[in-house]
Amino acid sequence: VQLQASGGGLVQAGGSLRLSCAASVRAFSRYPMGWFRQAPGKDREFVAGIGWSGSSPVYADSAKGRFTISRDNAKNTVYLQMNSLRPEDTAVYYCAAGRQSYRTYGSTNDYASWGQGTQVTVSS
Repeated sequence: VQLQASGGGLVQAGGSLRLSCAASVRAFSRYPMGWFRQAPGKDREFVAGIGWSGSSPVYADSAKGRFTISRDNAKNTVYLQMNSLRPEDTAVYYCAAGRQSYRTYGSTNDYASWGQGTQVTVSS
């Protein structure tokens, strides 16, 4: 699975960004997908995950109510809409693919393939 993330940038606190991740893989619709982030000096952390059909998304507490994960299986793409951004959201954001035909996608161990990151910087 090859993943290409885009959409990062510099935004003021309170602003919004939409990240995209294009996947090069057959049967994309059979892969759970997720977003992670890693801030300087910190471990990579789970942000959001989504199942095959786009139902039942899961979020880290830090993302609930502000971020929305979605997918378009016809375009082999997963999105992360980020609203009400805060300086503490500053990180490199990575998209990840779970294991084909698996139904779990709520933790790091559920993911097997990673894309390159896209930098998100939120200024105060």
